Amino acid sequence: MPKAFVLINTEIGAEADVLSQLEKVEGVGKDNAFAVYGVYDVVAIVQADTMDKLKDTVTWKVRRLDKVRSTLTMIVVEPVR
Repeated sequence: MPKAFVLINTEIGAEADVLSQLEKVEGVGKDNAFAVYGVYDVVAIVQADTMDKLKDTVTWKVRRLDKVRSTLTMIVVEPVR
């Protein structure tokens, strides 16, 4: 199952609003969105059945949430063992 970490910058003071919206996004949910300290304000783990669905979720659902200013997406690759 494709997965990505999405690092999100929000408008100032909007972290809680963005987290609330992310909880409703299919593929994220309540357990995969976190407020963080540092360069980014929120980190979300996004999962989907296919890479195309993952791309669509990040592009059309996460990036377009109200009060999201910018994102950085890191696609998870399987570890080499």
